[in-house]
Order: sequence, then structure tokens, then C-alpha cells
Amino acid sequence: MLVTKQPILTRFWYPVMPIAHLTDGTPKPFQLLGHKIVLWLDAEGKPAAIADSCCHRSAQLSKGVVINGCVRCPYHGWSYDDEGICVDVPQLDQQMIPKTYKVSAYQCMERYGYAWVCLDSNPLQPIPEIPEVTDASFRMIHEFYETWKVSGLRLIENSFDSAHGHFVHAKSWGDQGNPVPPPIDEILEEDTGFVMKHWLEVLNPDLQKKNLGIEEEKTVRTNERRWFMPFARTLKIHYPNGLIHLIFTAYTPIDDQTSQIVQFCLRNDTEAEAKAADIIAFDRQVTQEDREVLETTDYDAPLSLAEEQHMASDKPGIIMRHRLAALLKAHGEVEQRLNKATR
Repeated sequence: MLVTKQPILTRFWYPVMPIAHLTDGTPKPFQLLGHKIVLWLDAEGKPAAIADSCCHRSAQLSKGVVINGCVRCPYHGWSYDDEGICVDVPQLDQQMIPKTYKVSAYQCMERYGYAWVCLDSNPLQPIPEIPEVTDASFRMIHEFYETWKVSGLRLIENSFDSAHGHFVHAKSWGDQGNPVPPPIDEILEEDTGFVMKHWLEVLNPDLQKKNLGIEEEKTVRTNERRWFMPFARTLKIHYPNGLIHLIFTAYTPIDDQTSQIVQFCLRNDTEAEAKAADIIAFDRQVTQEDREVLETTDYDAPLSLAEEQHMASDKPGIIMRHRLAALLKAHGEVEQRLNKATR
């Protein structure tokens, strides 16, 4: 599936940039589903997003500056507000600015420390709710914001694949002597995706012994994984000692081949019990193990089940493919693929 060729995907919210990247007062570029956008903080300190191309001579607005809460083009000084309306042209009186002087504007809001953007004015679903964010017994640790050469579907399927861990993560927590994952306990489908429940026995290396407060060589994770269509998830891990480690990851589609990884975690412990730097270090090792393999996969992942082979642990990914195919059909779209001759 080529995400840039499926218009329905523009009707979802995606986290695109940490708010901290915008606080220096300069506009920043981003590409979302192939659309080039510019982000900045307006006069009220709220994130704004519009097309990154001046309607005059197409110069990148992200190369300009922010003046009085508006982004000013570096070419001739035209300024745009958060609705994409040109509000100042130095070469004209303000009253004489034609209404046609405007660019596309996009819905944009702050949530969880990130600017989220929806390219359509009518989102299909809200931004995912994560109750633990407002729970005083949890702390938030921002982990990763980086670009991977992997498509969104490959990434989100991997996040629900219980069979890859003992091989891909053999250097962190995988146990190749125990390659068969336990059966999935439950998959409950919802409007926004599904919830998957299962458990997994994993190795417990030295760094994790510190992070978890568990000294045994192995431990058991009781997992609740939630899929938020199309390319976001939470993984809520319950450990035997009562620790909860919840990971949120979004695979924001930059283009057909590339995704922006946004990840933070929430834990019901304290810095004194486990240092954030150590938690990030272990999760870094795990994600890099995933990256090394996933960047070798074909980005044009098919929704059809006929092109690839499957096994029992692929059930979550198969449901995803069925749901995404149904989404396209419900909105009059067909799956867009590469021409076989170009693969």
C-alpha cells in the first residue's frame, strides 16, 4: 500500500514534531504523507501548520521567520496566519490584499508534548487517549524522535508480532531456545482499532534487572497492546512486581518509504527507583534491533494476504490488513501499489 496515494489516510491525526522544537521561534518544515508543511507557534503559543509554499512564487515558508505569530516568507516578505491567509504584503496596503492570497491550512494541536496534525478538516478519529498521562502515579519519559526508512504498515505490524522477539531481540531480551510464543489470549476489535492481550516469558539482562527491580534471570510480561488506526499503538507491560511500563509509539508516515518514529513511555515508578537514562538506553537497544531488520523489508506492504505467507502469530497484522482494506473500500478507494515492473 502506497500511503501517499490513499486520500483517506489524510483524515487521521499524526504527531509530527516535539513542541520543544518550535519554542525557538523559528518555523520548521515537515513532510506528512507527501505533503510539505511548515509548523510554528502562533502569538498564543499554540502550534500551527500550513502548506510550506508561498502562494506568490512558491518559496519555502519554513525558510522564513515568525513575526507577531505569523510566518513570513523569506522571498518577498509575505506573511501568513494559522489559517493560511496572507495578512501582510509589504508591497501592498493591507486593505488591498486579495482574498486569493492564501495557502492550505491544516488542523494542528498540542498533545503529549507534540504538535499533532490532521491534513483533512474532518478527522475520522480523535487523537488517541492515554489515561496514564494524567495519572499522578505515572511519570512520562520522552524517548525517541527519529526517521526510519520503513513504511507505516510494516512498523505497526511488527509492534504486534509476538514471534519476532526471540530472534530480532536475541541480544536484549529474546530467548531463541523458546521460539514459540504463547497463544494470544484475546483480540477485541474497536472502532479505533483493537486491543490485544497476551503474555510472554523473556530474558532479564543486567540493565533490565536495574530498570525493573527484578533480579531473576527471566521474567514474565503480561501485555496489553492497543492499535490506533492506522499507524500508532500503546504497549502496556505489567511485570510480576507490580511495575507498569507503558510505551506509546506512532509511526507517522512521511512518504511511502519513510516514517517518523515518535515514542515516549509512562511508568508507575520514580527516578530514584530507575533512572530515565537507563530506561531509554534499554528501549534504544530494542528499537535499534527492530530497525536493523525492518529497514530491509519491502515498503510496499500488501493488504492482500495472497502475496506473502503467514502463521498463527500474524493474526494481529492480518486483522490490520483486513481493517485497512475495508476502510479504503468504505470510502471508495482501492489499494494503490507499485507497478510490478518497478519493484
